[in-house]
Amino acid sequence: MRESVYDTAATLLAAGLDPGRCSFFRQSDVLEHAELCWLLSSVTAFGDLNRMHQFKEKSGAQRELVSAGLFSYPVLMAADVLAYRADEVPVGDDQRQHVELMRDIAQRFNARFGETLVVPEGRFPKVGARIMDLQHPERKMSTTGSTEQGTVHVLDEPAAIVRKLRAAVTDSGAGILRAPEKAGISNLIEILAAVRGAAPEQVEVEFEGAGYGAFKTAVSDAVIALLAPVRERYQGLRSDEPALERILAAGAEQAHAIAAATLTDVRETMGVGPVRRAR
Repeated sequence: MRESVYDTAATLLAAGLDPGRCSFFRQSDVLEHAELCWLLSSVTAFGDLNRMHQFKEKSGAQRELVSAGLFSYPVLMAADVLAYRADEVPVGDDQRQHVELMRDIAQRFNARFGETLVVPEGRFPKVGARIMDLQHPERKMSTTGSTEQGTVHVLDEPAAIVRKLRAAVTDSGAGILRAPEKAGISNLIEILAAVRGAAPEQVEVEFEGAGYGAFKTAVSDAVIALLAPVRERYQGLRSDEPALERILAAGAEQAHAIAAATLTDVRETMGVGPVRRAR
């Protein structure tokens, strides 16, 4: 677990997150997340959690032990955001259901106990909001639910990226354009547009008349160019674990100050614990 945290922290820092501009911390270092999750569970409907798509998908793969933690994880996600009274939540399209649950929890809390929590809005990118598995373009690309060959990792070597994109599933037709029956090509168009910061329509125009092979090569080249500097920066960051710990500790201190104030208000509004301040 600790190794994975360091891997993820170094990757995010290498990708451009600046601890000088954001509170960059390890969630478990801010205990207010766990307590707020428990308090918010009092206004979270069992039926809502039972209908969460990701719970249904992941619980199906955990037949030996479907944990209560997996079931209640969306409440913890809500606490992660509501603790900081965020106005917006930038997420991928697959998180729409979680954002809606988060909003419902905040609204239900405010209606029952009084206006305390900010009800956030989801911010979804217009391009690249949902990238699909290269081998199974009917399902999203994921580090936990996708095939290895269908997933491009940030730290993949160029040769691996070329191999995966060259083997990406397409169709027996022709033409670089988006269509319901061209899920594989549509996904590659979305990837290239997201990497370039362009519109999918621009990609279609540029590659009109091109073959699938040439198009896959262009996608590979663009992805490699985007990820190369991240992979290079990662090596230096990941090798210095004490420095990562210092960054995480400083961020946790910043986050704690904000989350603690929110939790104090939540506890007082609910009547949990002693009176914290004069009314």
